[in-house]
Amino acid sequence: MGDEERREQPVKLASILRLGSEFPALTILIVLSSVGFLLGTYAFSSVATLSLESLEAGSFWRLITPIFIHFGLMHFIFNMFWLIYFGSKLERGTGSIQLFLLVIVIGLISNISQYLWSGSDQFGGMSGSIYGLLGYLYAYNKVVPRGIYFVPPELFWLMFGWLIFCASGILEILVGIRVANASHLCGLIVGSLLGIIFGLLKFDRNLK
Repeated sequence: MGDEERREQPVKLASILRLGSEFPALTILIVLSSVGFLLGTYAFSSVATLSLESLEAGSFWRLITPIFIHFGLMHFIFNMFWLIYFGSKLERGTGSIQLFLLVIVIGLISNISQYLWSGSDQFGGMSGSIYGLLGYLYAYNKVVPRGIYFVPPELFWLMFGWLIFCASGILEILVGIRVANASHLCGLIVGSLLGIIFGLLKFDRNLK
């Protein structure tokens, strides 16, 4: 190992530690999703322990754990990219606890809606929560403009268009990919409503 490589290693480690300290909630969510990705992709038989299966046994934590399951590398990378993009805005703007609670609450409601809509427990992914973060940022910024929360309208409508495209069933017909459409739509609605509520609360405080 050369001297340059030895110098680079501490720098890379310091960068990772700095990111972890700056975005602790995002770091925890990514680590949990990484475990879910490994289980969903390489140990599929173990996914049942994280799915909504057997809720009657009292394993109510299964209501939230499906958001961490990811099936395949592209599914994982795609979701982590958007989680970092939207999540970093929120963690900087409102703090780690609120970001983590938003992801968990939106994910919980999205999981339940997908289960009730499809009647199947075979689904997973962070995309319901990601659509919720998109809706939250977009709605909040409409009520109380805040630069750090800004999401380009083109991006919002692009992702909304993707939601509609997936819901049309074309993707499943063409490539056989099943999409948790109810989770996406419910996440977007819940996140938008929360963004409006918290935005109005902020607006009211600003008036006082």
